[in-house]
Amino acid sequence: MTNAEIASIFDHVADLLEYQGSNVFRVRAYRNAARLVQGIVEPLTSIRDASDRSFLELDGIGKDLAQKLETLLDSGQLPMLKQLEEEVPKVVFDLMRVPGLGPKKVKLLMASLELESLKDLEVACQEGRVSLLKGFGEKTEQSILSNIAFAQNPDNSRLLWDEADQIVCLLIQWMKECPAVQRIEAAGSWRRGRETVGDIDLLVESRKPNEVMDHFLAWEHTDHSIVRGDTKTSIRGPHGIQVDMRVVEKKSFGAAWQYFTGSKEHNIRLRSRAKKLGLSINEYGVTELNQTDGKILAGKSEKDIYKAVGLDWIPPELREDRGEFELSENGELPKLITLTDICGDLHMHTTATDGEATLAEMAAAAVDRGLSYIAITDHSKRVTMARGLDAKRLYEQWEEIDCLNESLARDGSPSLVVLKGIEVDILEKGGLDLPDDVLSHADWVVASLHYGQQQSQEQITDRLLDAICHPYVNCIGHPTGRLINRRPAYKVDLQRVIDAAAENTTCLEINANPWRLDLDDHLSAAAKEAGVKLAISTDAHTTTGLDVMRCGILQARRAGLEAGDVVNTRPLSALKEILQKT
Repeated sequence: MTNAEIASIFDHVADLLEYQGSNVFRVRAYRNAARLVQGIVEPLTSIRDASDRSFLELDGIGKDLAQKLETLLDSGQLPMLKQLEEEVPKVVFDLMRVPGLGPKKVKLLMASLELESLKDLEVACQEGRVSLLKGFGEKTEQSILSNIAFAQNPDNSRLLWDEADQIVCLLIQWMKECPAVQRIEAAGSWRRGRETVGDIDLLVESRKPNEVMDHFLAWEHTDHSIVRGDTKTSIRGPHGIQVDMRVVEKKSFGAAWQYFTGSKEHNIRLRSRAKKLGLSINEYGVTELNQTDGKILAGKSEKDIYKAVGLDWIPPELREDRGEFELSENGELPKLITLTDICGDLHMHTTATDGEATLAEMAAAAVDRGLSYIAITDHSKRVTMARGLDAKRLYEQWEEIDCLNESLARDGSPSLVVLKGIEVDILEKGGLDLPDDVLSHADWVVASLHYGQQQSQEQITDRLLDAICHPYVNCIGHPTGRLINRRPAYKVDLQRVIDAAAENTTCLEINANPWRLDLDDHLSAAAKEAGVKLAISTDAHTTTGLDVMRCGILQARRAGLEAGDVVNTRPLSALKEILQKT
């Protein structure tokens, strides 16, 4: 099983246990395990198969969870989950897909109303029966009604890019073991870095397509074969995702890679441009219109395809027909940011609040990843569920950071500088939940909104604007509050937010957590155009959580961001200079 599948199972177990009213610490153990596994890039099979390693070395994994990991990897099944699913009505699973309906609320709905489907809940809301229940009300009822539509939208059931990436990596590794495979590449929305992926496209160069298809069908994660052909085979893989494998000739590989990468809108523009030049472009290559000899003018590489129609090669992340053709034609394509441009990470948590690693462990993990600075931004006191820090505990943490920095610098030039930060909460009534005389001593302040997300657009916008204008706030964290596939963005006037951020030199965050990727690519591009600087941060709660930076980089590339658009590509001295508010 992939890491993403195991994380999903642990999350599902936690939901069912919470629905049944199980011990809160038991529920939390499975939640934490799910988050841990989701953040591990390395396949768990590698840890299991290494003689000198153990699941017990992972933070929060005890003997019981380690044994369950072994069971899942060995059999793909978890007897405990099967038992829980037999004990809980199936409709519960559908209800918990509705944003805002956690296990406790679902249990109350099930106990009070006769529900057998999402449709039953929709009708109950329309008839006003939900608003009569204790703990709900008319606003909650209307919110549930709108979120049912969100849960039923097929677009919200696509895999996260990070989940699809694990499948792509496993497949490519498997296919490279086949001697008949000369080259293999992934295409489609995965290659374009879309935040969700509906299916997976793979291209193989080979002279022996039958051997390639046989090897593909023998992959251990294949659920079943959809179709088997000479040049294309489709399977149903992990999470039910469809995987299409195509075998192409070397002379057409670049053309096929471009064609199956898409997007549809980009390819339509490309073919239209070719037609005006008397050319035709398809998955086999570039040819002259109405030719009879079948001569391919270009096809081996993507660069040849674009060159044939007078364009510079366009990076996959930009291929959405959002101005990339004009930029390419004029030689103005951006030099997109890369992971190697990142110098620091400015949003992460430790065991002081809801993180799973200590300050020292997070610092060590940052050193291992070649970062030169990090900001520790644990939650402030309003976030009681995460044991948020009041002023006293925050000052104590900052003293600990001072000691750590002294230790890091003891041998000369420090390999890492730890900034004293805080993720301060934007209160429902406006303002921040820590006083100015505390925030003035911070090196980096992220202001985030965690409560009151159902307020009106005007209220939420005003709260964010207040924080943006605050003299000690450096950055707005996850500015729209969305959780992909789980919760829509709250209502906010993002244009006003972007304009205010530009005027006040306040950064906006691209939160790299695969569930968030917030700001999205459209809003990040708008922020860049307005002159706003962005910070790409992991919001890591574990040491392995630092690895999701690559997801934030992909989002930034889709927005056309260059290294200069992102504050944490700068050395620490340069970062401090541009953050001075006047």
